[in-house]
Amino acid sequence: METIILKFGGSSVADNIRLNIVAEKIISLKNQAKNVVAVVSAQGKTTDRLIKEAQELSAIPQEREIDMLLSTGEQTTAAKLSILLNRKGQKAVSLTGWQAGIRTSNVHRSAKIEEINTTRIEKELSQGNVVIIAGFQGLDETQDITTLGRGGSDTTAVALQAALKADRCYIFSDVDGIYSADPNMITVAKRLDEISFDEMQEIADAGAKVLHNRCIQIGKKFDCDIIAKSTFAETGETKVCQAIENAEVKSIVKNDKLIEIEMRKENGIPNQEPLNIYKTLLNQNVILENYKKKDNNTISLRIQKAEQNKIHKILENEYSDYNTKQKNIIKLTIVGYGITQDNIVLNQVIDILKKYQLEIEDMNLTQAKIEVLVNSDINNCIMEELHKKLIK
Repeated sequence: METIILKFGGSSVADNIRLNIVAEKIISLKNQAKNVVAVVSAQGKTTDRLIKEAQELSAIPQEREIDMLLSTGEQTTAAKLSILLNRKGQKAVSLTGWQAGIRTSNVHRSAKIEEINTTRIEKELSQGNVVIIAGFQGLDETQDITTLGRGGSDTTAVALQAALKADRCYIFSDVDGIYSADPNMITVAKRLDEISFDEMQEIADAGAKVLHNRCIQIGKKFDCDIIAKSTFAETGETKVCQAIENAEVKSIVKNDKLIEIEMRKENGIPNQEPLNIYKTLLNQNVILENYKKKDNNTISLRIQKAEQNKIHKILENEYSDYNTKQKNIIKLTIVGYGITQDNIVLNQVIDILKKYQLEIEDMNLTQAKIEVLVNSDINNCIMEELHKKLIK
């Protein structure tokens, strides 16, 4: 019997009406003689609400306790969906991440899946159950609850596809696939029929909230095609698969949620200190976008805005002899496998940015992307013009 993995994001399960739509979709697929494993996110904005409530109690809550708290969102969705399916006559059982056999590293808030023991899942499937699994979570070696990072339910789903050797994995959301830009912001955005793992990785790393970056890594490693679809529409989808040999721009991503922090020591930075600072930040589970020594007196680090309270506390406690300042950074990423093999795309990007008098602070090129940093906003008008010029 064919086994499929379905993942439903927060917008797909936001309320009871949408849960009913999801339940009917699951029943329809189950009736096609399929084993169905459904991975669910927390409902709507539940995770944001829980984080806000925790921060009302403490500006920097302990990360172990945050994982304990946030894991309840997905568990609530899983239980509700199971209750609904059983009422509709479809046998179902809900499992937490650890009941589903998901074991992770012991890094809170961004743990990595190390092993999945599928015994319980396979037992429930053999009994005719739809298995509903709370995404985004697992258990570490100390039996503490861990979470996989925002969007981690995608990673749960693809890891389960690999572990169960499932036939397909569908990632359902309120958008009918993956677009060349955010369709809510860019009116000319185009839905992609296919995109390679490498290109999708660059899009995720650039900051687009489309697929969790680690789910793409797993998909590529185990050759698990990922299909992105809408929960609420039957037509339209995007397949994420192995590299496609056509050098064209696939996506344009703007990330305006970044901060650059400069640490400056007037009497000079000792040779080994940049490495010590870097190690300190890593040990505190700080997610760094970029880290470099700019000159003998200055270290620069680029982080997500969401990390700024945490990193400022670390710097105040351990590196108070540095003067620090910060500024907002906008990162523009042009994604397309092979687009840097000639200078056409790069010249077009530079010409448009110069037209709008945007100053380029830094630039990074790889085989699948052009990344440009500026310190002033790239508005929708500029994004539209880039899209019309670059996307065929």
